[in-house]
Amino acid sequence: MDSPAPPLPAPAGLTGPALGEALVDWFAGAARDLPWRRPDTDPWAVLVSEVMLQQTPVARVEPVWRAWMARWPTAADLAGASPADVIRAWGKLGYPRRALRLRETAVALVERHDGSVPADVTALEALPGVGTYTARAVACFGHGQPQPVVDTNVRRVVARLVHGRAEALPARVADLADVAALAPADPTRAVRFSVAAMELGALVCVARSPRCDACPVRRSCAWRLAGSPAADGVPKRVQRFAGTDRQVRGRLLDVLRAAHEPVAATALDRVWADAVQRSRCLDSLLADGLVEQTPDGRFTLPT
Repeated sequence: MDSPAPPLPAPAGLTGPALGEALVDWFAGAARDLPWRRPDTDPWAVLVSEVMLQQTPVARVEPVWRAWMARWPTAADLAGASPADVIRAWGKLGYPRRALRLRETAVALVERHDGSVPADVTALEALPGVGTYTARAVACFGHGQPQPVVDTNVRRVVARLVHGRAEALPARVADLADVAALAPADPTRAVRFSVAAMELGALVCVARSPRCDACPVRRSCAWRLAGSPAADGVPKRVQRFAGTDRQVRGRLLDVLRAAHEPVAATALDRVWADAVQRSRCLDSLLADGLVEQTPDGRFTLPT
């Protein structure tokens, strides 16, 4: 049986909120079924997802998020957990300092907000490790407030759709105004627009080889109408992982996550041959509070 034909793109010449309306309509049929987007998801669960999704693909986040929420369904639950348990539960999501910051956020929520996640953007930004993007994402997706939410994907969509550039300029204050200018007037649809713009950037208007034929607003895209000009400047280099300090830190943490008691330095020596790099990475883990050294010279996750 033939698959159904893709929907026709929105009419040409759309600008401002009309573009946002077209993206909301597209999103209704194109959205991925992600657990943190479901109607019964509370603001705490949204906050956890947003922290986990920073620089981490959805496919890696979803199973960890599910296990995390089953174990710590509220901020108070996480606030009572030990740092070691939090680091173990974070697993190999990467950038494990985020795990400790999320626990610090949970403690702050208990102390300042009786364990609830505030809806006010300023109050959210005052939490440990919560920046402008995360605060607006939680206010929008967790509390249903029509906030402009700007991540890398959204900035790229706006750069192409509105400004006719292949890539976004460095992050700037005007990004929020650019996105707000596209939002539908209806508050509920404005919230849907914020996630729809992110979805378009993640699935269609991707950084490399954008799928313009599948774009619902391609007839109104300034970049496409300009002939899809190449980005200015030198192409960005893909960041390698093999051999980096991130890889070494990860291997050192793997040993400590698997251990049920402090381990000797010799156990860590075996994970990486370069002693200078290994020592530098261990020192950085100690400085970040991800590892502690016992009085007898062994190493463990923080208690």
